[in-house]
Amino acid sequence: MLVFQDPVEGAELGEALSEEKTLSVVDLIVNGGTGSIVIISVLFVLLFVALYIYFERIFAIKAASKIDKNFMNQIRDHIVGGKLEAAKILCAQTDSPVARLTEKGVSRIGKPLDDINTAIENAGTLEVYKLEKNVSILATVAGAAPMIGFLGTVIGMILAFHEMATSGGQAEMGSLASGIYTAMTTTVAGLVVGIIAYIGYNHLVNRTDKVVHKMEANAVEFLDLLNEPV
Repeated sequence: MLVFQDPVEGAELGEALSEEKTLSVVDLIVNGGTGSIVIISVLFVLLFVALYIYFERIFAIKAASKIDKNFMNQIRDHIVGGKLEAAKILCAQTDSPVARLTEKGVSRIGKPLDDINTAIENAGTLEVYKLEKNVSILATVAGAAPMIGFLGTVIGMILAFHEMATSGGQAEMGSLASGIYTAMTTTVAGLVVGIIAYIGYNHLVNRTDKVVHKMEANAVEFLDLLNEPV
């Protein structure tokens, strides 16, 4: 005997099924239990820290890389003209690692070149340290976030199998599946935070290397200036 279903009822049933299968990210986090909520919260804190460090450092590095193209030409003119005080004032008025290294070299003029070179290298080491401030934290977040997320997944799997064991094999597959894919959200969150931190870390390292190369080039140019015959 054939039974015909009302099209309206069929549509309502399809909508109900689609609504049951739709689950927001918030639902995944909330339904994951206390452990999942704690781990997701920790990952959100790590994401905030990573983004703060990235943008704070990128602005600092961008500011450090700005310098007038005629800076070294003006320094050359002052030194050749014997105006060392004017060269120092110019360096002091220019807020950049290159200017601070040059000021250190200008203040050592009259001493052996080895002493000048050592003073510039020491100042350069300090400037590189300033540029790399807190960047190691970003690398730590990139490595720790995926492991924290995986820890949440393992905890969720343990709880799911514990429920299966304590129910004497009568646990509902629906509830087990829900608990398992909810636990997997911590791994996804950890990977997302780790990837963002990793990309940010490598970008900062690349930008820092460019500033360091510029510092080295200007230091060599300054030493060549001192070696020029009068």
